[in-house]
Amino acid sequence: MKNWILAARPRTLPLALASILMGSFLAAGHDAFSWKIFWLAVLTTTFLQVLSNFANDYGDTVSGVDSVERTVATRAVQTGAITREQMTRAMIIMSVLSLASGSLLIYEGLKDTDLQTILGFFGLGILSIIAAITYTVGKRPYGYMGLGDISVLIFFGWVGVLGTYFLHTHNFDWLNFLPASSCGLFAVGVLNINNIRDIESDTKTGKNSIPVRLGKEKAVIYHWLLLIVGFLCAVIYTLLSESGNNWIHWLFVVTLPLLIKIGRGISQGQTPAQIDPFLKRMALTTLLFVLTFGLSQIL
Repeated sequence: MKNWILAARPRTLPLALASILMGSFLAAGHDAFSWKIFWLAVLTTTFLQVLSNFANDYGDTVSGVDSVERTVATRAVQTGAITREQMTRAMIIMSVLSLASGSLLIYEGLKDTDLQTILGFFGLGILSIIAAITYTVGKRPYGYMGLGDISVLIFFGWVGVLGTYFLHTHNFDWLNFLPASSCGLFAVGVLNINNIRDIESDTKTGKNSIPVRLGKEKAVIYHWLLLIVGFLCAVIYTLLSESGNNWIHWLFVVTLPLLIKIGRGISQGQTPAQIDPFLKRMALTTLLFVLTFGLSQIL
């Protein structure tokens, strides 16, 4: 059981739940919130995140990206703690659970809407499952081509936040693209830290992540841009939503020193072991950002 828990990578779950929380907070701020929808969204997102982590564990080992040379954040299939066959079965199970939970979520959230909307969300659900698997699995994993960042922005930001908001409210607000982008950009920041940590091993194995393409120095600049633009999106939203005159709506500013500290840590880190701890810190800081930003919407 311990190996399966490690393979599920619990430290990534706060990041996965951040978009669900953000969308739910925004909905609650407009007096439209359902606990059933919230918990089903949490369950579905958790299944999808675990599926993605299992697929990443399997795909990186099969492709050779995770080899015996890897000494930081080793994988279960890489070390032989879980066989390829066992991980394949686990991925199938998580795909079925994701589909079942997602279907219940769509039914609960959209049962009073039209068929076109229901089919649209169902299609997004199927696409989410495919994206979770094909990031590192298949003949041409898109994560190895440097496309993981845009995928994370879309699913951990726009789809997660705006989709959750719509399930609660049955409405779409263009202004919500700003906090959705904050979530997505900070999630990309977590991925970027992961890829900066692995830049040396990824270069050897042909995984062309953004840091591999840019090099360490420019990848750090890219990371600072993710943090700055993500934070500015929240600032602009607060100003445009006419809530900027109330100090309570600026609670999220408390996360700024933490984001700066993470940026400095990535700038100064030279080895995988020095950079790896900032993965968890970035994920938890993103969660804290969402909680402080979200609470300000309902207080």
